[in-house]
Amino acid sequence: MIGGPLGDRYGRKFIYTYDLILYMLGTLLVVFAAAPWMLLVGVVLTGIAVGAGVPVAWTYITYIAEQAPEGQRARHVGTAQLAWSLGPAVVFAIATALVPLGLLGSRIIFAHLFVIAFITWWVRRGLAESTIWSDHKKARDEAARAGGAAVRHRGFLELLSHPKNITALLFLIGVYSLWNTVAGQMGIFMPRVYQTAGVTDPAQQNLLQVLLWTMTVVVTYVGFMMLGDRMDRRVLYAIGAVLGIAAWVLLVFAHVTMPLLILFAVLWGASAGIGAQAFYALWTAEMFATPYRASAQGVLFFVARIAVGILSYFFPTMLAERGVPFVGLIMFGFLVAALLIGVIGAPNTRGKSLEQIELERYVQRVAR
Repeated sequence: MIGGPLGDRYGRKFIYTYDLILYMLGTLLVVFAAAPWMLLVGVVLTGIAVGAGVPVAWTYITYIAEQAPEGQRARHVGTAQLAWSLGPAVVFAIATALVPLGLLGSRIIFAHLFVIAFITWWVRRGLAESTIWSDHKKARDEAARAGGAAVRHRGFLELLSHPKNITALLFLIGVYSLWNTVAGQMGIFMPRVYQTAGVTDPAQQNLLQVLLWTMTVVVTYVGFMMLGDRMDRRVLYAIGAVLGIAAWVLLVFAHVTMPLLILFAVLWGASAGIGAQAFYALWTAEMFATPYRASAQGVLFFVARIAVGILSYFFPTMLAERGVPFVGLIMFGFLVAALLIGVIGAPNTRGKSLEQIELERYVQRVAR
């Protein structure tokens, strides 16, 4: 909720500079934690940095969309989704190799996150703001110097003042937040499933995650990037959503064995490659005018994480008292709802320029 509006006002480069410094500080505290308070403060600082940085990071996907040719927007946006998915695959692979080291291995994982954050911070120092945002800031500064009417900053009130923004927010909450609520419970749900299947070795559990995220990387490329600009996006989204539903039906209602867990990892990983998160990245670039985008990302990320947090509070109790099938039905309901909302409400934007989409949605160009 904070990072998005600050990104709209001060620019993405500003947020990234200080956000990554906070992230590095948090990871260092975790690496060298010698007392519970150090671990707690480190996790809190890292969480704040991620919360502020992710909405702004998503707007860089928008930057990619702005620069992409009209008929290749999904292909270009998919590169960010591919990189996003490659990260967890690499981290889980490293975690698998470090399992024998125990606590030291966990510290090494956070140390490598610090190194990556530092390299990213160094590279981003030379990153330029988008032309559209820079022009908007220039107009605002010139108006202030001339003593005339200032160009309004488009924060939450401006975002929520336009009906098209409201409908886009509700649509994307239905698509992404519902799917993300299911994905966010896997940390609580999967240990119970692993225990049922007799998969107690942390290395085996990590390898299943490596398989899952690797499938996401592969399907993002061969599915979303190759087909997102060529075929009906409703159909492609529906295929991804159905794969995700099938994965959870197997996990919840079938007898859980190692082969079934492998099949689940393949199906769920593939569904993520052409499902809600991939299309969320694309549709947020297309459905909001530039002055609204970072604020919209902040709202959407806030709602998604709050939904995960609320359900996570009740989830362990429901899992213990009602069992896997009951909780699985709730997950199934979320995924079916996300499928229906996405298929029914998907915007017809394939092959259109962002300027054309903006005119169709807002009737006129939004003042920068």
